Amino acid sequence: MRIIVYGSLRRKQGNHHWMTYAQLLGEYRLEGYEIYDLGYYPAVIRGEGTIECEVYRITPSILTELDELKRNSQDYERELISTPYGNAWIYLYKLPVDGLRRIESGDWLKRDGKSK
Repeated sequence: MRIIVYGSLRRKQGNHHWMTYAQLLGEYRLEGYEIYDLGYYPAVIRGEGTIECEVYRITPSILTELDELKRNSQDYERELISTPYGNAWIYLYKLPVDGLRRIESGDWLKRDGKSK
């Protein structure tokens, strides 16, 4: 089982501790998606851009914990997509992004115009 992370769950980010027992498979540029800044975490939707991601192998218990984390906001839905590492789950934002700042670089770590 695999998951794609693109924001606060990535390495050196505030929620990466949720990935402690996950195995990093690699970095990936995911085409056909856009990333928006919600403040402390991002929103990803289908779109015209490319986003920077990390793909991890996870256990069912990690997926359950991540589902609970995302369910607390009720703003995301999980979808299975294809990656070079095999099919992986991604959490997509399900609310409108009108008025939100798009991160043009596609990289949450560079949202301020510099590397984190």
